Amino acid sequence: MLRNPGAAVAAVIIPSLVAKMGSGWCFTGLALLDFLSVGSAVIGRSLCPNLNVLANHGFLPPSGLNINLPTLRYAVAGACNYELSAFDGQFHEAINFNLSTSGNSSTFHLAALAKHDTIDSDGSLSRNGFVLGEKLHFDHAVWATVAKRLRLNQTSPSEKNKFGAGCQVGQPAQHKYITVEMAAKARAAQVCNAMASNEYLNASAAQMQGSPGTTALYLMTLWDFKADAAPKVWVKAFFGE
Repeated sequence: MLRNPGAAVAAVIIPSLVAKMGSGWCFTGLALLDFLSVGSAVIGRSLCPNLNVLANHGFLPPSGLNINLPTLRYAVAGACNYELSAFDGQFHEAINFNLSTSGNSSTFHLAALAKHDTIDSDGSLSRNGFVLGEKLHFDHAVWATVAKRLRLNQTSPSEKNKFGAGCQVGQPAQHKYITVEMAAKARAAQVCNAMASNEYLNASAAQMQGSPGTTALYLMTLWDFKADAAPKVWVKAFFGE
């Protein structure tokens, strides 16, 4: 509906802009404006790697915008094989915390979930702390520390503490998989690091309960029941891609 009025306005202003700026600078400026006003809106992501993966692969809107409960249910059931209502509680928390910035109280944008001291928790495995800098986007330095503790890049069976031909029945090959014990130790160490570097870290009982929950979530999502562990390659893709 706005195409014709928009064309009329452009026909009036573009020639004068080109005359004053030159065609190169004029259209470069228009391209930057288009990126800032539209491009930034279509790459909205949250603090939660799980939700981001769902958006990256089209189970949630790739824009990260206007997510309602039926859409979330479709994503968690279709992509993660969870019960439809598995994330209902988290959805209602987001709405009850008034995190919706969509103009519709029954939907939210992924980026709105980053509001501090609501449903997020300090000590993230892949994000910076609230007072330490920008916390919404993936932090390579933070994740590199966690990945090292998980030995994600040690995929050869010749590593020091390998399992393999001589391992006990039922034990996963550690060079390929992450066990619950490995994940729990990496999470605990990351929280200790966060507490040491951030004197304002929220260490309430609720936050400390939520922190191990995030580790449990990625393990459950990626769990290989035959190996009784999570494949390292899946974990790397889950957080890094």
